[in-house]
Order: sequence, then C-alpha cells, then structure tokens
Amino acid sequence: MSNEANIQSLKKFAEAVNTENWDLMNEAVAPDNVDHDPAPGQVQGPQGYITFFKQLRAAFPDLKVELVHMVADDDNIAFAYELNGTHRGEFHGIPPTNKAIKARGLQISKFKNGAMVERWGSSDELGILKQIGQK
Repeated sequence: MSNEANIQSLKKFAEAVNTENWDLMNEAVAPDNVDHDPAPGQVQGPQGYITFFKQLRAAFPDLKVELVHMVADDDNIAFAYELNGTHRGEFHGIPPTNKAIKARGLQISKFKNGAMVERWGSSDELGILKQIGQK
C-alpha cells in the first residue's frame, strides 16, 4: 500500500487515543501486531493498545497526543509526538496530583495493507513521573 494509506491509518490510531473512539484502533492495528516495546502486561493487537490507552486516559483524562514530526516511506512511519494532560487519576500507583504534564516520545511503525503490524517506541515516562512530583 502507499504511504498515504499508512498515514491515514496512523491518524486513525491518534484519533482513537484523543477521542476514545476505540473502534478506530481496530481499523488501524492488525490483529497480529507486534509491539517491540510493550507496556507491562500489554497483549498483542489492537486490544493491547486499547487497554493501555484506557489506563493512561484514566490517569490523564484530558490526554492529547500531538504529532510533532513525521517521516514515511511505503512500509514505515517514524514520528515524534508530544503528550499533554493533567494527572487526575492513579498513575503507576501514584494518586492524582492535578499537575499538568508534557512528555515527548518517538515511534517507528511498520504497516502492511494499511494496518500497523509492528511498533518500536519510547515515551518519556521518567519525565512524566518527575512532573507529577516523583523523583
């Protein structure tokens, strides 16, 4: 498929995270998707991302993901993003602090037939913990 189809799939992924329209995640992620940097306990495929982002949104209900930079070829998309939100729910056992966070991350995703089949990535979780008062 073209890189445009892959970009549209990635936009669906981001829209699912930003709007909680989880059906879009099922369209954007292949059932046999492999995450090379999964969250603890994250299962394979769309459900793994849905569960992870539901937990993240419970901690940061106003969470927004913004694309900062992107490079794409016919099979892969690499991008930098920024997360913004307010800590209003438990995060890694830490009770709400009502502090605003801003964190950056990088991701490389491989696509096949317009769906994400592999992902490598990293977000600044240490930066988030520092912003909510953890050392």
